[in-house]
Amino acid sequence: MNSSELKSFLDEKVVQYNTLDFIESDPVQIPHLFSQKEDIEIAGFLSATIAWGNRKMIIKNSHKMMDLMGNAPYDFVMSHSENDLERLENFVHRTFNGQDFASFIRSLKNIYENHDGLESVYAKNQELATMQKSISEFKKTFFEIPHQSRTQKHISDPLKNSAAKRINMYLRWMVRQDTKGVDLGIWKSISPASLSCPLDVHSGNVARKLGLLTRKQNDGKALAELDLKLREFDANDPVKYDFALFGLGVFEKF
Repeated sequence: MNSSELKSFLDEKVVQYNTLDFIESDPVQIPHLFSQKEDIEIAGFLSATIAWGNRKMIIKNSHKMMDLMGNAPYDFVMSHSENDLERLENFVHRTFNGQDFASFIRSLKNIYENHDGLESVYAKNQELATMQKSISEFKKTFFEIPHQSRTQKHISDPLKNSAAKRINMYLRWMVRQDTKGVDLGIWKSISPASLSCPLDVHSGNVARKLGLLTRKQNDGKALAELDLKLREFDANDPVKYDFALFGLGVFEKF
């Protein structure tokens, strides 16, 4: 396929997969449970944080996280006691455990009390057509209060060559203005043009087969390479192609 044929092919796949049907098998369903802005962004952030491994288990454990917070994430973050955090102790998803969960709750409270919330922190340090510096600075702010060093591994730093797949996915959920009802688009201070594709094993393999990506590792350098290609196809909404790459990889075994 030449470039225009490839763009047409991917555009068709975006239309095919960027539909409400996508929600039922994807962790984006978790923030869709809520209507208040703060509930949506906290629920999205926590479920995106554990979004690696088996998708059914991700969704199951994300629901469990919400249950442990009384299905009122913002209220729990802002008004929890240390006793409330004890009930998180037995939570575990892969290497994310109850201590990490409690640490995240404390950090989120600091974000809302002292930094005007998640959107405000991510909106800082924006650069033209990239959120990578913003993500790196977010990590610093998130861990500015006392925490266990082990918990830091659960937030990636793209300036250390991470593809930061889960955070880029989270930003897609929060920022992208999706007329199809999948992405929530509640953050208005960040442009969808600045977003990057959540690069994982599925989207990476498909991108290589289609000639969009030559680098073999799914790291920050690969993400930069893929970003350039996708922005050629749609500079205003490059991350929409996540639906095409992910759908081709997961649903079509492309």
